[in-house]
Amino acid sequence: MAGDGRVRRVGAAALCLVLPLVGCAGRTAADSARSEVQRLLDMRSAALLRHDEGAYDATGARAEYTRLRALPLASWAYRVTALRRTAAGATADTELTYRVAGYDRAPVDTRRTVALSRTAQGTWYVTADRPAGGVGQQLWDQGTVTAVPGAHSLVLGAGQSPADLGAYVRMADRAVPAVSKEWGTDWTRKVVVVVPKSLDGMAGLLGSPAADYRGIAAVTTGEAGGAGRTPADRVVINPDAYAALGTLGRQVVLTHETTHVATRTRTTSATPLWLSEGYADWIGYLDTDRTPTEAAPELARAVRDGRVPAALPTDKDFGFTSDPTELAQAYEGGWLACRMIADRWGPARLTAFYRALGTHSTHSTRTAALTDALRTVLGTTPRAFTAAWRQYLGDQLR
Repeated sequence: MAGDGRVRRVGAAALCLVLPLVGCAGRTAADSARSEVQRLLDMRSAALLRHDEGAYDATGARAEYTRLRALPLASWAYRVTALRRTAAGATADTELTYRVAGYDRAPVDTRRTVALSRTAQGTWYVTADRPAGGVGQQLWDQGTVTAVPGAHSLVLGAGQSPADLGAYVRMADRAVPAVSKEWGTDWTRKVVVVVPKSLDGMAGLLGSPAADYRGIAAVTTGEAGGAGRTPADRVVINPDAYAALGTLGRQVVLTHETTHVATRTRTTSATPLWLSEGYADWIGYLDTDRTPTEAAPELARAVRDGRVPAALPTDKDFGFTSDPTELAQAYEGGWLACRMIADRWGPARLTAFYRALGTHSTHSTRTAALTDALRTVLGTTPRAFTAAWRQYLGDQLR
């Protein structure tokens, strides 16, 4: 238990949270305790939003305040879903939702486990706030957050200097208008980039083993549409792999990921990964001097060896745990499919094709949706499109 100073502070700021000894009006002691913990977390959230360090400190552990104070927040709220009494006090299962001011139309939603104790007077206070089991970390779990805003972007880092984060800002600010030029302006036209200290930090944020992302420079969080609501997206950087890229490669990566942010609401289960990843690469490589053989070295090698793929890449081919050569060929094949559409039918028709697939219900079969979009937008069939793509690979990569 904290010393007398903490007891006095918490007792003075939250007298209304003293646990009743008996229930009333039919409420159990457990119900009362849960309500009081909810009020405590509401007070804690309000203190954070108004930058009231003293009031936040009065609710318990203050490490999060120091780590979070640079994050511009539009909202921050906990909802207690369960409360378990422990020898030390209690543990609350909570849902935390928050929005970054000026960037998030929809909130980030994550589950947190909050540990609590009580003073001798019976007042609750927070002793720890951590990710729930099986849930990825938030950036502040890894250290103090540094925020560097740009014209179209906000870069958040932990264990990164403001100067280093500024380089991401400059590239993200170039990526946003480049994406809008091709895709259109019906998206936020802003991007939040998260830069942890290392690959392990990236894996912690994504709640997956680090081995899954080794060699992957960045990923975009958020699930594809279909539920009628799109969560806030984050471009999460693997600083180890990103640092190994040249200037052009870094820009292509950030533009690629920004494309995913822009297209999220028009990406459904009907959208094959060869199209969503290929389209992102297509925008990423626009206005660069990379030739097909330079941008698609693994597929070029296979074509020169007489191993032209028989079919477009499947979703399974894009798995991060796939063989690195096969993974590279999947991305390169998707890019060249989109490049072929832009070359033969025009860039506007490529974007229209992507959007057309996104209009299909999540209950539509992938095959039916793709067949319909190919017919109505490009005037072709899956068989003819695949044959044209295989011929295009031979023409461009030999």
